Amino acid sequence: MPTASWNGAVIAQANSDQVQIVENNVYFPLSAVRQEYLSGSDHQTSCPWKGIASYYDIHVDGKVNENAAWYYPAPKAEAMQIAGHVAFWRGVVVER
Repeated sequence: MPTASWNGAVIAQANSDQVQIVENNVYFPLSAVRQEYLSGSDHQTSCPWKGIASYYDIHVDGKVNENAAWYYPAPKAEAMQIAGHVAFWRGVVVER
C-alpha cells in the first residue's frame, strides 16, 4: 500500500490501484491525503505536458516542509489521470 510520510506522520496512504505513477512520482488521490497536514502555498511551476502545478506546505508537530506537495488543478489532456491527485518530494518518504 503506497504511503507518504514526513516527520513521523503518515501524510497519505492509498491502495495501489488508486495511485498514479507519472515520471516515477506517486500521485495519491486527494481523498487519501490527510488534509490537516497541508496548507496552501503561492508557489507554482510549469510543466510543458502536464500544465501548471500548485503546491502545499506540509505541517507536522510544529515543523514546516515548504512546497513539499504538488498537484495540477487543471492538468492538460495528456495528464488527466493525475487530476485530483497529489505528489510529494523534499524529504517526504514515499513507499510503494
